[in-house]
Amino acid sequence: MPVERFLEHLAFEKRASPLTVKAYRGDLEQFTRFLEEEIGLKGPAEATDKAVRGWMMRMLEEGVGTRSVNRKLSALRAYYHFARTVGVVHADPTALIEPPKTPKRLPEFVAERSMKMLLEEIPWPEGFIGERDRLLLELLYGTGMRLAELTGLVPADIDFRRGTVRVLGKRDKERIIPLATPLLELLRRYLQTREALPVPPPPGTPLLVREDGQPLPRRTIQSLVKRYLSAVTTQDKRSPHVLRHTFATHLLEHGADLNAVKELLGHANLAATQVYTHNTVEKLKQAHRQAHPRGGTGPTKAP
Repeated sequence: MPVERFLEHLAFEKRASPLTVKAYRGDLEQFTRFLEEEIGLKGPAEATDKAVRGWMMRMLEEGVGTRSVNRKLSALRAYYHFARTVGVVHADPTALIEPPKTPKRLPEFVAERSMKMLLEEIPWPEGFIGERDRLLLELLYGTGMRLAELTGLVPADIDFRRGTVRVLGKRDKERIIPLATPLLELLRRYLQTREALPVPPPPGTPLLVREDGQPLPRRTIQSLVKRYLSAVTTQDKRSPHVLRHTFATHLLEHGADLNAVKELLGHANLAATQVYTHNTVEKLKQAHRQAHPRGGTGPTKAP
């Protein structure tokens, strides 16, 4: 079965995001090249479980991380599930494949004091650029939305009367996120400045734009976030997704309900949200070790 047929199913029937379709295309094309060049098979329809294991072993030997290998294996599973459904293949070569184990990795986040320094002490550029850059940082940290969700926002998604923003998440699932009063004020000022640009953006243009009124590219947003976070933290990861992790972690540290955080993040199940509780538990353990007389590192009384 041609890969294109599966990708069309993924895009138009499963309503997967363009980034997901692009990633699956790359994974399947890589697998196809491996089959043709290393084993002599014509394509995925002829693959066996031995061929799939060989592809995975080759990637691991080349230093591809286990998480990336598992993601690529997921792409194969989805392909073969569809191929069996439409009757193109009769057996799924990934059915008995065990995914490589991945080390548990806690979400990386920015400390609260560092975020406070960034948003309250670091000077911002003058004029439109400063207002826009501050707004994009405040939106990511204040709502926990994904980068793709941020770039998809339009001014009409902001409800100033209710103090909310409408976000279109994965698989076009819509959710409503409350906005704090200071963030609403930032949005009001930014939109006024945006309309006063030499070339005002036409209706329907994304919320975040350049000075010429064109949409702000996602790569530019990534670069801006990294640059501003570099002013307050030396941690390796300084991306929009780190601000999403920071949003969730800080909410839980201040006593937010786990189910409420799940809804705000747009997670499909609670398990995806529970990973953030590990950070808060580790913080509690550290406080216990430092402060409790029997905690291990706390002060001890003289006899």
